[in-house]
Amino acid sequence: MQHFPIYISLTGERVVVAGGTEAAVAKLRLLMKTEAVLEVYAAQVHAAIRDWAEAGKLRLISRSVEASDLQGARLAYAAFEDEAKDAAFAALARSKGVLVNIVDNLHDSQFITPAIVDRDPVTVAIGTEGAAPVLARAIKADLEERLPYRLGLLARVGKAFRNRADVLPMGRNRRDFWRDYYFGKGERQTAQANPLSIENELEHLLQKHLDAPEREGRVDFVGAGPGDPELLTLKARRLIDEADVILHDSLVPLEILELARREALIIETGKRGYGKSIAQDDIHSLMIEHAADGAQIVRLKGGDPSVFARLDEEIDALDAAGIAWSVTPGITSASAAAASSGASLTRRGRNTGLRLLTAHDTEGFADHDWQALAREGEVTALYMAKKGARFVQGRLLMHGAKPQMPVTIVENASRPDERRIVTDLSNLATDLDTLSLDGPAILLLGLSPRTSSETLTHPTREEIAL
Repeated sequence: MQHFPIYISLTGERVVVAGGTEAAVAKLRLLMKTEAVLEVYAAQVHAAIRDWAEAGKLRLISRSVEASDLQGARLAYAAFEDEAKDAAFAALARSKGVLVNIVDNLHDSQFITPAIVDRDPVTVAIGTEGAAPVLARAIKADLEERLPYRLGLLARVGKAFRNRADVLPMGRNRRDFWRDYYFGKGERQTAQANPLSIENELEHLLQKHLDAPEREGRVDFVGAGPGDPELLTLKARRLIDEADVILHDSLVPLEILELARREALIIETGKRGYGKSIAQDDIHSLMIEHAADGAQIVRLKGGDPSVFARLDEEIDALDAAGIAWSVTPGITSASAAAASSGASLTRRGRNTGLRLLTAHDTEGFADHDWQALAREGEVTALYMAKKGARFVQGRLLMHGAKPQMPVTIVENASRPDERRIVTDLSNLATDLDTLSLDGPAILLLGLSPRTSSETLTHPTREEIAL
């Protein structure tokens, strides 16, 4: 991010525009929405600027701008549409410590003016760092259609009522009140376009929240899916947005955590086969402690909470403490890996079942019905298998699996840095050692992808002999 988005107060502040071109007209249309004191310096100006000056919307000074004119100004715009004149004015503004924007010159500007959706006092600013103005306009057009024109009225009445709502405790109680207003009662009242009616509804709503019992803490187990934020369910996104506390495992990427509110407490509770990990009992204690304080907690787990995620242990701890909970499923990595490979996990005539297995458990390498897994045509999704691949390979070969059994290794399924590697059972352990995969990987035993993947080639016995 090269430009940090902020909102600058311009009430009573001077903004200097140098130049009277069409570019100046475009900037002034936006600036006149503010409460700034606008000054335009130009010998020749567009007719619209002259009309605005005559209407008292801005001051027009028909001469070149001088250094003293910039003293105390908050912002400056160079709008001559002449490279030399714009550069000279920008240098003058910078010498006086005034932030300057050169119209249509991102590189030499100190700030940019984004595309704006205006529902005063609600404003949405859209910037693309100058990379894609057409995209910014498309987003603006989309938001213009989505945001009702009465949204400004709703916000203005709400703003005037803020001091009254301060009788509610800080935090969730107050947020629940405002959520009910903006997305419920108040939104319906704006159809009447009557501020007094909306304010009366706010009084009734406030009393309702004052009389309501204190909300008890709870835990929502939420599946974050394999990593792509677009694969989150709608319910998962809502719960993440509403959470006071998020306890997440190490498989949840930053892009999903950024969906949380800025005020939410975010705690990593990751478990790793090596390196720093948090004890399971400590996770239980964190959930119970925050829920006892009335927090709405999201226990955010990669994939699906019910697949190799210690869900039962954590539910047992909550039940023992008398804390309410619910489970919101997510897409498990086996489904994501198969989807990106274009392969079906089940297929008529090939396999009548699918196994989801882990390569190790709390006691070490997990034991399975290896003879069943070794049968030709069987498909198995093997989780957490990087360290146990050699053990799995040996057990399968020992129980009759063909060395040519196809194996698809999918690292970081669904993410931008996803890798798919095609190998076979005889080379599985060696290839995993060679690849040195850093991200979470799942093995699809007995399954070949239908889309392009990295295929590892291995020498034949004859080639080795040569």
